[in-house]
Amino acid sequence: MSLWRMLVVCAVVSVTTVAAAQTSSSAKLLVLLRDASALAIVDPGSGKVLGRVPTVKDPHEVTVSTDGTLAFVGSPSEGIAVIDIAGRKELRRINPGPGSAPHDVLFANGKLYFTAEGYKSIGRYDPAANTIDWMLGIGQDGTHMLVLSRDMDTMFMPNTRSGSVSFVQGLSAGPSKAQVTSVPVPGSGPEGIDRSPDGRELWVATRGDGSVSVIDVATRKVTQTFKLGMKDANRLKVTPDGRQVLILDGGTGNLVVFDAASRTVAKQIRLAPGSTGAGGIMVSRDGSRAYVGLRNVHSVAVVDLKALEVANQFPMGPNAGPGCIAWAE
Repeated sequence: MSLWRMLVVCAVVSVTTVAAAQTSSSAKLLVLLRDASALAIVDPGSGKVLGRVPTVKDPHEVTVSTDGTLAFVGSPSEGIAVIDIAGRKELRRINPGPGSAPHDVLFANGKLYFTAEGYKSIGRYDPAANTIDWMLGIGQDGTHMLVLSRDMDTMFMPNTRSGSVSFVQGLSAGPSKAQVTSVPVPGSGPEGIDRSPDGRELWVATRGDGSVSVIDVATRKVTQTFKLGMKDANRLKVTPDGRQVLILDGGTGNLVVFDAASRTVAKQIRLAPGSTGAGGIMVSRDGSRAYVGLRNVHSVAVVDLKALEVANQFPMGPNAGPGCIAWAE
């Protein structure tokens, strides 16, 4: 048995009981299996895969309705799937139009927001009416991910090929009254994005050059850029207490932990012996753990955010390719 496998097995034995005790019995992890074109429903304590739901080809992102009953899965090639979590079946597909290439999905205020990269737009779907009730042009290339402001009236999105982050203010008023502003970001290919819990800052990882930039939300200006030299910084999450910024460097298999107060790298946590490929990060609501999808390793790493070490690893099965992770309860 290799040293790497021995470490993983030891971690599984030591933390499973603790993790199970910290997790609500109704809580589930929803893990997108990109290579298997499926959604896995996973027990967050034991890592047991409770079920798989076949879904859209090469699913990229997933979000959950506020009541925890529905999952929405975005695929650039096949639209958006609506999945009954309890019934473990796909209910219907949302087609924003030929060539629309939907990518990210975000559920808020009873509606589903999504990016449509092919149309340089974002859209909104009403599940109750089963209709797309509006689309809004962003005018940038590669509109990719979605982050919502604290007051839920401003949406932020990185534009990977335009090298910018767009602000859509007045979201609740609809496209006719919304104001769109795009902020240039240093580096190449802004993709990973999250906001600080106080809503004052946006943190953006540029995938092409491995840097991280901070945008002041009030002034809409980049205030700092940190050239961290990561090989493939494709996902970024801020912890609920705002103290840590987690960046997945898929090119090295590391999770970079950046201290938000000191503006320095606190630690690089080795998740895998090599490249993990494009993945995903989800932080537990209490901020104690991060779940990281490791596409090339076909597993989900569980990181203890207090000890800053890998506490567990959940295998997702051969040729699974886990990526984005969401929380359902």
